[in-house]
Parts: sequence; structure tokens; C-alpha cells
Amino acid sequence: MALILAACLTKNSYQEEKCQSQINALYECCNAFYQARGEDAKTPSCPKPNLLRLKMKQRGMEP
Repeated sequence: MALILAACLTKNSYQEEKCQSQINALYECCNAFYQARGEDAKTPSCPKPNLLRLKMKQRGMEP
């Protein structure tokens, strides 16, 4: 998932607004990861759980 987002950002000169669906998909994936493995789980691709919840809330997504 992170590779797809990175490719989108590179293709669009790092304009996040052009990669919203990929960002949302990454956040959904990260949320599922933390639900399955706990908030202490480690991943290089996901924001920490508290930051993830904030970002999802800002986007109108249910964490």
C-alpha cells in the first residue's frame, strides 16, 4: 500500500490532493493493522495510532 502511495506522490509532484484515495486506503489499512496487532505494534509505513486517529478524524473517516 505504501508503495502505491509513494508512486502516486512521485507521479504527481508530491501534491497530496491528487492522491487522496491512496492516502485514505493507507489509513484504513493502518487502522486494521493496529486493530489486529495492538497499538504497540511496529510498522514503518503507518503513523502512530494517536496520530492515525487524528488524521482519520480530520478526513472525516471513522477510526
